[in-house]
Amino acid sequence: MQRTYTAKPGDIQRKWYIVDANGVVLGRLASQVSVVLRGKHKPIYTPHMDTGDFVVVVNASRVRLTGRKLDQKFHYSYTGYPGGLRKVAYRKFLAKDPTEVVRLAVRGMLPKTPLGRAMLKKLKVYAGAEHPHVAQKVEPLTIVGAR
Repeated sequence: MQRTYTAKPGDIQRKWYIVDANGVVLGRLASQVSVVLRGKHKPIYTPHMDTGDFVVVVNASRVRLTGRKLDQKFHYSYTGYPGGLRKVAYRKFLAKDPTEVVRLAVRGMLPKTPLGRAMLKKLKVYAGAEHPHVAQKVEPLTIVGAR
């Protein structure tokens, strides 16, 4: 009889990966980063535990959107008041806060539970090429489909 493997907290070893978002399509970046944050790339993956690794995304301001999404895709936020729906085109949203664009794309691909929010805390996004995580010995993570 075969038993289901469940990872124990002592079995989980977290690594740090770095992703250069320069010229990478936003959706491809977000989907592959979310897999690493969840830990689905590891053989010890357990759905009810956070087995994922840390991911540092640099050059978020140079991420790419395909087609005419820069002008036709919008970021919506609601203030909670009547008539308080705010709508911003992604061209303006990307120019104002590129780190939030990447963070929200990855957040949409993680579970909408307390476990998903814990996974999102392991994502570090920076608009430029510099980051303060050199001491963590970050390893490069290649994104499939990047130019």
